[in-house]
Amino acid sequence: MVFYFTSNVVSPAAYIYMGKDKVENEDLIAHGWDEDVWFHVDNLSSAHVYLRMRENEKWDSLPEDLLIDCAQLTKANSIEGNKKDNVTVIYTPWSNLKKSGDMATGQVGFKDQKLVRRVYVAKRENVVVNRLNKTKVEKYPDLRQEKADKERELRRKARIAAQEKKKEDAKLADERQRLKWQKDHMYDDLHTDDQMAESSNQDRDADFLDDFM
Repeated sequence: MVFYFTSNVVSPAAYIYMGKDKVENEDLIAHGWDEDVWFHVDNLSSAHVYLRMRENEKWDSLPEDLLIDCAQLTKANSIEGNKKDNVTVIYTPWSNLKKSGDMATGQVGFKDQKLVRRVYVAKRENVVVNRLNKTKVEKYPDLRQEKADKERELRRKARIAAQEKKKEDAKLADERQRLKWQKDHMYDDLHTDDQMAESSNQDRDADFLDDFM
């Protein structure tokens, strides 16, 4: 089971999700998207909370209100962290998560520590948590299939983009060839036989020099 939440502090609304337990967390780790940002209470057990970024959004410059929503939801879903004030929530792109065979279920590491950010949470803000909980929806998604569908759609878009670029490149090459031909032949009309004859003295009458006297 996966829990989905909607954050309306941004427009269009963002959605946040998390697994019910550590078993589901494994599936989320395995089948996350490149658009996902992972949240967890630092040094404490907590839910693995994910934000799916919107188009053109950057993980390291999220809107402050949205970052607060994610951090508050993460703290609220930590048994120990929910009871404490002054906790730190860490977050990083899903693609930076590292999972090895010797790790416990639900445990993760990071490929690059420099890509881990921290947000300080002084205390639980019930207004934020209650607002998010009102949007909570439980689903049983096929995460593997959802990711496969996503990757298939990305490949389709990439293929279309490549085809369009090929057409544009061919069009540009044709235009360059046309302009080159025009440049190379721009004086051709000045050297036709008729024009050469008009400028030649060979067929003029004997008195044509009188014109210059």
